[in-house]
Amino acid sequence: MRRLGLALLSCAVAVLVHLWVAHRPSSTPLDNNTHSDVAFPFFEVLVGVLSARHHHELRRAIRDTWLGYLRDHAHFQHRVGVKFIVGNHGCAIPEEDREDSYSCSLLNFSEPGRHAETEIVTVSDPSLLAPSDVSAIALDFKVLHPMVITRLGVFPSGTRPELQNNVTVKLLQLDQEEAVVTARFSAISTGTLVKGVWYKPVEQFILPKGFEGTLVWENLDSAGLSTLTSPSVQLNDGGGVLKISSIADGLLPHRSARGFPGLAGGFTFTVYDEDGLSALLRGRPGRMERHASMLRREDAALQEESERHGDMVFVDVVDTYRNVPTKLLQFYKWSVGNADFNLLLKTDDDCYIDVDSVLMKIDHKRLRRRNFWWGNFRQSWAVDRIGKWQELEYPSPAYPAFACGSGYVVSRDLVEWLASNADQLKAYQGEDVSMGIWMAAVGPQKYQDSAWLCEKECYLDMLSSPQHSAEELQLLWDRRGVCGDPCGCH
Repeated sequence: MRRLGLALLSCAVAVLVHLWVAHRPSSTPLDNNTHSDVAFPFFEVLVGVLSARHHHELRRAIRDTWLGYLRDHAHFQHRVGVKFIVGNHGCAIPEEDREDSYSCSLLNFSEPGRHAETEIVTVSDPSLLAPSDVSAIALDFKVLHPMVITRLGVFPSGTRPELQNNVTVKLLQLDQEEAVVTARFSAISTGTLVKGVWYKPVEQFILPKGFEGTLVWENLDSAGLSTLTSPSVQLNDGGGVLKISSIADGLLPHRSARGFPGLAGGFTFTVYDEDGLSALLRGRPGRMERHASMLRREDAALQEESERHGDMVFVDVVDTYRNVPTKLLQFYKWSVGNADFNLLLKTDDDCYIDVDSVLMKIDHKRLRRRNFWWGNFRQSWAVDRIGKWQELEYPSPAYPAFACGSGYVVSRDLVEWLASNADQLKAYQGEDVSMGIWMAAVGPQKYQDSAWLCEKECYLDMLSSPQHSAEELQLLWDRRGVCGDPCGCH
């Protein structure tokens, strides 16, 4: 009788927990970071799905497939909880007015001068020039509006206007070996002295928006070059069409830079399509107003979606790609304060997750440990210095081991460490590599598993597959429903 009484009590508790979960309040942008004295339902695995604000279709596809399967499963619904991680703020700048599509930085243009040739630097006081002890110097820049470089230049030798050294100036695209244009200077071929800089004309190419280049000065006599001693020299960016890297001490050079970061001369340029730039500036107020209206509609749609499904966590970040590492850290803080779990599975909203395979492996391999990180780890991954994955903060040429992004699992104690140190942890260019850098400080036990696929593939025993559209996610799940194999029946 005592055993029967205990069994009935356990059943009653289970029913009450199930009813509480089914009728618990939906999370909204206003209540995500609040803490309650009420005990949270326990999930063996808490799943955090990184999701962009406008990815409504991907979230719908997940709810219709593997998340719907979890919620309807008599056993799994008590083992696994799923939350979509969404930024509470949309970028207030329309995409046409941003420096790039990965961040929320305003293209801070001014009205261009008509057909004006611009020098990036002027040497008004020759005493500012000083000999360096390096024979190669490089200056990095990024094009924010199409422009044309017309001349390359080099500083005179010391405080005298003469040019006594043999110097080659090259303009290179950062990821290319061959120079776009080159100018060679010597004592008998100095070019033209303009505002304290010797210039030579070069073949004119249109450099498109997004072009990332470096200007390299090389002294062919193995002597030092003349540089500006003032680290606060003002460079002319043509009203914002160029973004020129600082020459202050401590700036990381690009991996492909040929010389020490600095300034040993200059170049001149003209703005391409001045009418287009003027039209862009005139149209900005209207775009900003329309974009603000769109954000208000998006906020309302997200609020309605959250109230309807109760599976969204809004974290206090502007929802852009560059902010994803911070977005993840904020979710870790939320999860520790608002959920009870043993393991946390991180994935993205374009990834297919084979829930059965994940839970079966947890059971069969007894993957319930402390200080534990389970994923498909990339080793000695080279740091990119350009493009979408541009890294200008991490100094080493390669990252520590990190799990590729389709999915990985960490133990709760690691999540707690990340949450408690979130305000001190530096966010790098991507959340995958940031996680690797953060975890390198802790040294977790890594469990390598290639079933977390890094590329868009499909294997019979896979745990996840990344980078799918909503239609592809649905197709993978439909195939699974027919024969248990998302890659097709064999």
